[in-house]
Amino acid sequence: MSISIGIRHEDRYALERRVALTPRHVYRLINQYNIDVKVERSTRRFFSDQEYIEVGADVVDTLDPCQVIFGVKEVPVHYFERGKTYVFFSHVIKGQSRNMPLLRRMIDLRCNLIDYEKIVDEQNRRLIFFGRFAGLAGTINTLWTLGLRLKHFGYETPFLKIRQAHTYNSLNEARDAISQAGEEIAAIGLPQALVPFVVGFTGNGNVSKGAQELLHYLPTLEILPEKLLDMQLNSNFSGNILYKVVFQQQHLATHIDFDKPFDLTHYYAHPDKYRNAFEKYLPYLSVLVNGIYWDERFPRLITRDFLKKAYAFGKRPRLNVIGDITCDPNGSIEANLEAATVENPIYTYDPENHVINYGFKGKGIQLMAVDILPSELPRESSEAFGDALLPYVRQIATADYTESYDDIDLPRAIKKALILLNGEFTPAYKYLEKYI
Repeated sequence: MSISIGIRHEDRYALERRVALTPRHVYRLINQYNIDVKVERSTRRFFSDQEYIEVGADVVDTLDPCQVIFGVKEVPVHYFERGKTYVFFSHVIKGQSRNMPLLRRMIDLRCNLIDYEKIVDEQNRRLIFFGRFAGLAGTINTLWTLGLRLKHFGYETPFLKIRQAHTYNSLNEARDAISQAGEEIAAIGLPQALVPFVVGFTGNGNVSKGAQELLHYLPTLEILPEKLLDMQLNSNFSGNILYKVVFQQQHLATHIDFDKPFDLTHYYAHPDKYRNAFEKYLPYLSVLVNGIYWDERFPRLITRDFLKKAYAFGKRPRLNVIGDITCDPNGSIEANLEAATVENPIYTYDPENHVINYGFKGKGIQLMAVDILPSELPRESSEAFGDALLPYVRQIATADYTESYDDIDLPRAIKKALILLNGEFTPAYKYLEKYI
């Protein structure tokens, strides 16, 4: 075989068990595409070394012979080798300071970088992603967190039947647990003090859709955000259902000029012309699942000032838990001070002192803020990710990276995700030079 690729083991997080290409995908690469596949040895990965051996891959201690290497998360700075091509989530496109040493090293070694996050179609929709599984795992974890937090306040609820996502053997097993909790809510209801129980979701992309998917296994009634503001919280609502609300961009921000309507195109082009419109809904929510894309140009969803006022003088708002699937520390939700880990996934935020305390006890708002949520569903997320990646592997492996950007033979979607070519920024990413 003249074409070869490497699949690296993941080492950024202790419980990162995903892989870009599973044994099923490797079997096809070897037998249908005539590609030699070397897999870096790992005791951490969900799919064992033996599973890769059985489909014909070479399990090795080093990927030194491979010129094209596929991974998932960021690669350690010392790992890169001169002139090689690396495909992974680099998390550099916002100029993230923590990953600028990584980018600098790749430039120095004249490497090629393809970032999954930027593999998009002509409508700028991502083609290779874990987003749905971030949403799925995020909802499982949010419901689990909810059970713990409510118990801390003295409420025994069916949410206690739900565990953290990574403790299940499969997504189906987690679905069954949520369904059992749903049956109990439908039969006996939630404590009256928690009624109406309103679950809010932000966003309309893959993350938010995945997050909403599991709520179908609970008894729910969807209402519009506009109707939410008309709800009288002391009225006779049912404790046997959850009220679901989905917030789109027009509910999150409003033009700073009150006379001008919200315009989505204008909002994306001129976010500085808009201010927060979301906080007026928060007094009506019991739990929030956040799944939006956010960067510092846009208004925050929840500010420290809002939370400080909401919790002033010992008050405890209805909003018990935020599942921040987006997980941008100091980002759209200002209570998110740092990304949590799978091993230690939840903390309470104290608005008065602007500090966090891990666990489900203490004053303030509870956050679930894990930034590698798809790793908690490693089998399903890796299989789906590899299905999307597989059609591009051969062309990525055979491309001549000594050619110019204009001449290199790569699918358009992959070419758009080529951040570095021979250690130089491609045209769309020249803006990153100011961050190096």
